[in-house]
Amino acid sequence: MTARIVKILSKDYTLQFDDGTRVTAVAMGKLRKQDRPVVGDLVEAECIDGKWGIQKILPRRNRLIRPAAANFDQALIVMSVKDPDFSTVLIDRLSVLIVNAGIVPLLCVTKTDLGISDETEQAIREYENGPMKVIRCARDSLDENLAVILKDKVTVLTGQSGAGKSTLLNTLDPTFRLATQEISKALGRGKHTTRHSELHSVAGGLVADTPGFSSLDFSHMSKTDLSEAVLEFRPYIGRCRFNDCVHQNEPGCAVKQAVADGFIPAVRYNNYLDILTMIQNRKERYL
Repeated sequence: MTARIVKILSKDYTLQFDDGTRVTAVAMGKLRKQDRPVVGDLVEAECIDGKWGIQKILPRRNRLIRPAAANFDQALIVMSVKDPDFSTVLIDRLSVLIVNAGIVPLLCVTKTDLGISDETEQAIREYENGPMKVIRCARDSLDENLAVILKDKVTVLTGQSGAGKSTLLNTLDPTFRLATQEISKALGRGKHTTRHSELHSVAGGLVADTPGFSSLDFSHMSKTDLSEAVLEFRPYIGRCRFNDCVHQNEPGCAVKQAVADGFIPAVRYNNYLDILTMIQNRKERYL
């Protein structure tokens, strides 16, 4: 039978079937020839003598390394307006990694009840006017569209620690309580409260509340991968004078012209250049 891994704790795998039934299974020896199973994997499982075993991992649509998970429809970037501060740098870097992994990025802006500075409001509106879906949430109220977005989808939550990822899930589904805690005033940021990767049933979909992308790793990306992963660049890709244009110093660049004309926010382009510089300056590894 085909099932999805929704929880991994030590050597125990919780599987969920299409009808919502969940069972605990172990990995069979033949899986040694495949990658280690991760949360979100679709697998073939068999019950022998009353015990479930995972026989095979089915091909993955996409895969995240940190956190180790697979087969997501979308990633919800959770970013607060303050405590911790709103960061376009983090949003843009996460978005690039998400798109490059073949997953659709969404932005959820939290703690809007705390007040929004003019600078942050402008930044949020630039995202709202762009290609990424944006939802605003206050402490005591959620945008009703959030539940609609999660329905029938497999979603991974990421973003700042302390921005309210677990609180979002608790509010959407009061039947369970994820461990939450107040912002650490001494550190000025939240402490991770999630101890393992798990897919929770929320709003008619499955949501992974993980420790987040612990490492913003661009080492696997080429300059072309990067430019293709910036959603705002996509209408202009292929329109530059040079086919290998990386939208940096080349003449006749359609992306730079779009920035100059105000069609692409300058902050989005500058954040792209910062990532591009990291890729260009990295030290190549030789075996």
